Amino acid sequence: MKFWRPGITGKLFLAIFATCIVLLITMHWAVRVSFERGFIDYIKRGNEQRLQGLSDALADQYALHGNWRFLRNNDRFVFQILKSLEHDNDDDRPGPGMPPHGWRTQFWVIDQDKYVLVGPRAPVPPDGTRRAIMFNGATVGWVIASPVERLTRNTDINFDRQQRQTSWLIVALSTLLAALATFPLARGLLAPVKRLVEGTHKLAAGDFTTRVDTRSQDELGKLAQDFNQLASTLEKNQQMRRDFMADISHELRTPLAVLRGELEAIQDGVRQFTPESVTSLQAEVGTLTKLVDDLHQLSMSDEGALAYQKAPVDVINILEVVSGAFRERFASRNLKIELSLPDSAVVFGDPDRLMQLFNNLLENSLRYTDGGGALRISGRVEDGRFALTFADSAPGVQDAQLEKLFERFYRTEGSRNRASGGSGLGLAICVNIVEAHGGTIRAAHSPFGGVSITVELPLERDLSREV
Repeated sequence: MKFWRPGITGKLFLAIFATCIVLLITMHWAVRVSFERGFIDYIKRGNEQRLQGLSDALADQYALHGNWRFLRNNDRFVFQILKSLEHDNDDDRPGPGMPPHGWRTQFWVIDQDKYVLVGPRAPVPPDGTRRAIMFNGATVGWVIASPVERLTRNTDINFDRQQRQTSWLIVALSTLLAALATFPLARGLLAPVKRLVEGTHKLAAGDFTTRVDTRSQDELGKLAQDFNQLASTLEKNQQMRRDFMADISHELRTPLAVLRGELEAIQDGVRQFTPESVTSLQAEVGTLTKLVDDLHQLSMSDEGALAYQKAPVDVINILEVVSGAFRERFASRNLKIELSLPDSAVVFGDPDRLMQLFNNLLENSLRYTDGGGALRISGRVEDGRFALTFADSAPGVQDAQLEKLFERFYRTEGSRNRASGGSGLGLAICVNIVEAHGGTIRAAHSPFGGVSITVELPLERDLSREV
């Protein structure tokens, strides 16, 4: 047997509707209790006023007759007095829709000897309301009314029943209005949630272009903004993955095509198997090996798999060692390396990875700088950070190309292209190494006509507090 299981809209509707019902019933109960108590008190006050009026009237009659003989077995006389009191008290007449006045309890008139002069045959209640009849400062009798605990007159009962029916009718109409108002309210409140649910389903299905409305400024609006940011990141990563695979295919296709062509030429006898052909094949294999090694290094740095053995290390010493190893290669291309560095700059880092970083930056300048030029390496310490700048000479790049230099497989046109032998992954690896050390890397135009790459690393005294 299947039971109805409401969705989140149904649950919210039931929660709000149930709260409204509880509040309505509680208010109805409170109003009913207040009305019944107030109505009883109203009747009591009316009876007390009539008792006082009857007591005063009987005192006047006693003063006129001098005794109670005129009242013995003369109930009609008392009712005539009560009737005259009703006519005289115009201000106390009931208004429209109010219950009628009148005597709502049994009453007795007794003399000073507690002999019943007027009243029913029932015993006089000891807890009844009493008003003394005074003459010349002495009590000559009492007017006693039975206590009011419930409604007894038909007019009062009918009035109370009418009020009860009206009250329940108001509760029913309020319940209907609450139901009509709660459902669209619940749907409106949950509309952003439904949009997020639909967007999540699309995102899970691989549609990373989906976005949700973020007009609201509440928590759901912030959640929608985070959702859109997540979708944008996933879309960007998907595009980067596609581009990455396309770039890898493109990079592998050229050396493989050359290898295939060389081997087919040798196989068909078009080209002799000579040391020169072997050297050509080895060059293409070397290109493939370098590309695979760069891809391996990049993938490990992306995943944080590179083992970083960090310790306080002087960057200046590492840079001098690396630049010294490159001087002969730079000189072979008629290039100069100029150093302008402080005496010391200690950072908290891995010396092997920092050496790899500087190797990649020097290799980049060596490959893409025209002969007769120079590479100027300068450093400065300021605000707890060490800034290191690699500025080479021509050729330079355009403004739009500066932001793309650190993208994978990106090469500029002109002299900075594939012919220089680079895989286009060196600077991407540099980004990962610098970020792993808590630093930043950026590119700008060099004052010498080429490209200027600046690396900023936190000094050891700052990073040591975080580690």
